[in-house]
Amino acid sequence: MESTHFHHDLALLDWQIELGVTEAICDAPVNRYDVPAALEKPKAVAQAPAAVMNMAPAKVDAVAEAERAAKAAGTLDELRAAMTGYEHCDLKKGARNLVFSDGIPGARVMLVGEAPGRDEDLEGRPFVGRAGQLLDKMLGAIDLGRDRQDAPVYITNVMPWRPPQNRDPKPEEIAMMKPFLLRHIALAAPEVLVIVGNWSCQALLGKRGITRLRGTWTEAAGLPALPMFHPAYLLRSAEFKREAWADLQSLQARLRKTKGAA
Repeated sequence: MESTHFHHDLALLDWQIELGVTEAICDAPVNRYDVPAALEKPKAVAQAPAAVMNMAPAKVDAVAEAERAAKAAGTLDELRAAMTGYEHCDLKKGARNLVFSDGIPGARVMLVGEAPGRDEDLEGRPFVGRAGQLLDKMLGAIDLGRDRQDAPVYITNVMPWRPPQNRDPKPEEIAMMKPFLLRHIALAAPEVLVIVGNWSCQALLGKRGITRLRGTWTEAAGLPALPMFHPAYLLRSAEFKREAWADLQSLQARLRKTKGAA
């Protein structure tokens, strides 16, 4: 007589076949509680040599890269392109526009400001906000202007990108932009430089203290240079406009003298 268990197992097998089962996982039952006599040792993972693992990624010399890029630029357009392609200054990541220059290249006077503000960042030109409007009035008082064909000026900044929240530029940021600035001056070829503000003095003269430096002719980038108050400072401290007017007259006198000598 066949066992009741046999019929039960056979019925279960038929039910599984109807469900679509076509093969068994294994031929014999497996005791999941049985511990093997010896466990397989994990395979060793190949490691790179210690010297390779300890190698730090090569550090880019941002200043040297700037010097190479600036030196290769033979025109102002090429210099603008080189600055646009320069990726080592973090200020570029947060800026809307490269602020390269304004005015007429080849002008006798080149003004070097500090860094773009909000208005300059939006428009892509230096000195277009309130400080720029005051600067235009100051230049107009001595018969100069960025758009005047008879007595033009050329304007740029030490930093071509706006620092976040208009903070002061960091020394390392000035250092990596200085080669571009020096090349910019060489290609624009002005007769004199006007160094506008503390950070411009830091970049071109290696020192700050605009209240002490202003009004005294010096030399920067191989050219006669006159440090002056930044017009933004004059907007905050109107009591220094008298000194600014004296500096403008000094600039005008020098231009007249050199023009007469020519």
